[in-house]
This record gives sequence, C-alpha cells and structure tokens, in this order.
Amino acid sequence: MSEPYEAVLPYPDGNATANRFAKTAGEYGYGGVILRSQMGRSDGSPTLPAPDSERSDPYGVDVVSGVEIVPDSSTRVGGLVSSVRDRTVVVIVRGGDSGVNRAALEDSRVDVLSRPFGDDGAGGTEGGDVNHVLVKAARDNDVAIEYDLSPVVRLSGGRRVRALGRLRKLRELIEHYGAPFVVSVRPDSHLRVRSVRELCALGVQIGFEEGAIREGLERWGEIADRNRRRLSESFIGEGIERGRYETEY
Repeated sequence: MSEPYEAVLPYPDGNATANRFAKTAGEYGYGGVILRSQMGRSDGSPTLPAPDSERSDPYGVDVVSGVEIVPDSSTRVGGLVSSVRDRTVVVIVRGGDSGVNRAALEDSRVDVLSRPFGDDGAGGTEGGDVNHVLVKAARDNDVAIEYDLSPVVRLSGGRRVRALGRLRKLRELIEHYGAPFVVSVRPDSHLRVRSVRELCALGVQIGFEEGAIREGLERWGEIADRNRRRLSESFIGEGIERGRYETEY
C-alpha cells in the first residue's frame, strides 16, 4: 500500500531544513517528503545533490530530492528539464503561464506541473489556464497536474473564491480525461505542513472525494519510486533491468 507524501520547499528557499520537514511530516502521518528546491528564472545550472536511488529516511520518513523549475518562458522549459532530469529524482515545472503549462504537459520528462493557475491559484488575464487539450496531453505524457490547496488555506475573500472555482474546473477536467494528479499545500515551513487527515477533510469540504486527496498525496511517492528505478544502475529500459548474473562487455 502506498504512503502519502508532501512536496515541501526546504531551506534556503523555504524556512525549514529537510530534516525538520521530515520530523514534522512523520508526526502528521506522511511516509515521505519531496524536496522541491527552486531553480529560479535567472539561475544557471543549479547545484544539486547526487540522485538518491536509495531511500533516505531520517525520523523514519523518506526524503526525496527534487527540483521545481521556474522558467521565464515556454521556450526554456525543455532545456531546463534536460539540465536536471538525470541529476534529481522528481522534476517539477512551475506553471502559471499558459505557454509554460503547455510546454510542461507535452514533455514526458516532466513529472509534475505545479501552480497551473499562478502563485495564488486565482488566475486572471495574465495567469495560466488549463483546458481539455492540456489535460489530455498530461494524460498522454504521464505528467501529473498539481491540485494546489495552498490558496484554500492561506487566502480569503474574492481571491479564495476564484481559486476554488479554478480547482473545481481542474478537478472536472482531470476526472473526465483520467489524467494523473498530485496534491500539495506547498509548505515553505514546517509550521505550514497540514496532516493527511486535515487535507482529506478540507478536500471533502471543497468538493473532492477523500480518496482522491489521498491518491494525490500517494502519487508523489509513486513518482519517486518509479524514477529511482530509472536512475538505478540496473535499469536498462521500461520493463528491462540488468539481472544479477548479467555482465557488461
């Protein structure tokens, strides 16, 4: 049975270390955390730890290396993904621009499209959008779209209402076309981590099935397991791995 994971923003981009996140995540019912270290718009090639093909588990919680790419245009998505794909376990592309959303969802090397409607989830004339064409691309390329619940817990008033409307539209499209998805509140501090039970209850309140919230939390771990297999020395191709008696010539 899969365990729920949360995707967190660790120091120096966030306000808590990876170990502090791991400790809190274990207390709140998670089996692991994905470290979504930021790769900024003006950054060159980021300094990343070696890909962790094995589990790292301080406090009994799996800690997974990852990077969240923040491209300044859709034309940069492919090159930035190429620069990190073999150097980290989980590759996330931050959306919020319709062109970036499309470029990420059409690239099978991307694991997750985050914040598809922008930082506050409310969208707008300058914000990104997701339509049936993009959701079908996500399904065909196995790129998960993030249900970003952070606006629901951090915003109020009209912006929160707009964010909720966008989330419901996204849910309807994903359910209709069977696209993959993940769930997160994007905590940048251990104080902003919400328990699995809290997120399931929140999801029900805003129109999601409890099982869908858990599925989205668990998919983070499934992505990590899949990519660790691909990064391992025994991996040759999908469904093909080097056996214990096989020798390279």
